[in-house]
Amino acid sequence: MVQSVLGSLILGYRPLWNRARKLAGVQLYVHNESSLLVDAGHLLRTLAELWSASSPPLLISPQTHQLLSSLLESAPRGSPWIEVRGDWLNDSTIFNQVRAAHRRGLKLVWRGEIANLPPAEVARCFDNSLLTLRAEDAIAALQRGPQQPGTPKPPPRNISPILAGQMYENVASRALMEHCLDNNALALAGWPTEDVLYSMRHTPQQPSHAVIHRLMKAIDHEQSLETFEDIMSEDPILSYRFMIYTNSAALGLRTGIDSLRRGMVMMGYESIQRWLSDQLPHSCTEPNMQPIRESMVMRARLTTLLLNPGVENELRREIYLCALLSQMDELLREPLGTILHRIPLSERIYDATVLHTGPYAPSLQMACALENDDASVIRRLCEEHEMDLEEVNRALLRVLSDLEVERPAPPR
Repeated sequence: MVQSVLGSLILGYRPLWNRARKLAGVQLYVHNESSLLVDAGHLLRTLAELWSASSPPLLISPQTHQLLSSLLESAPRGSPWIEVRGDWLNDSTIFNQVRAAHRRGLKLVWRGEIANLPPAEVARCFDNSLLTLRAEDAIAALQRGPQQPGTPKPPPRNISPILAGQMYENVASRALMEHCLDNNALALAGWPTEDVLYSMRHTPQQPSHAVIHRLMKAIDHEQSLETFEDIMSEDPILSYRFMIYTNSAALGLRTGIDSLRRGMVMMGYESIQRWLSDQLPHSCTEPNMQPIRESMVMRARLTTLLLNPGVENELRREIYLCALLSQMDELLREPLGTILHRIPLSERIYDATVLHTGPYAPSLQMACALENDDASVIRRLCEEHEMDLEEVNRALLRVLSDLEVERPAPPR
């Protein structure tokens, strides 16, 4: 039996967000698991088999010289973007491979500080760049501010350092994120979640207007219960509020409601529609919250697939809810234990999210670890919980390939 290349790699990911605050692609971290040479061609074929026309564009970020060299040598035209760190071009072998790959039609991305951009003859080998701003660059960008119509053009020293059409990473400030995207950055790798939530700390978090509206339309069109649950599960605040409501004294239900499905069945569609109508006027239309919600959904889907509940739908829904609610403390700014004790959830959910114990904890911890590029944490979790690395990687790639991005309509 031929061993899969996924058993000798450690993968991680980071979403890429565009100006519309929607998913533009995914950065895939790729580490060597051992000293063995990795067959990059096998990896690319595996990705091609899993990816579809609606899957997000990929930026492959090799974490070792060997992986990068192998990708540059073996990747055919039409492969995903391949990242090349700027300082790795000091290696003459990699530099020559980059030039040959460019001539072959590969799309390459230069990664480094904006202050150390490559000379023009090197830059021509790259289709794009993933840039880091120094502190002085960030200050200059924020001082630039938006230009008002009719005002004189600012002097050159006040021109923003942000280059249009490029990607940026390590942007921890909401203001800097907005400046980058408003100046036509192609995408942001990662999202300044902490600062976005902090900037909204005086406003109670509300469920998404778009999700509520979609759910109301689905009910109007008498779609399936599974569809209703899937849509509600795209918003952790809406899911949490729904469970609070279904367990409130106002409904007078005799037994506790411990899942979205059970709550929907007990309430009935007309009651759900009325409840959603009450939520709609106060719902959230803040676009900067969209990446935060989507990232939480990614974690929930990945946790569910990592635990592999099989055909047991009720168990799958419980695992998903566990991961979906695992970051409610960040949204509501309260201790997570206090939040979860307001609804009659399974003890397994509380154990995994608050105590970090129980049957769901390993998969939730792994899903969190996969959101970063630290291979040592993933390796340790595999060893501690006897998780098969190949299965972990397959679960991650399945979740990523199932994501969808909005692509521009082809010209007529």
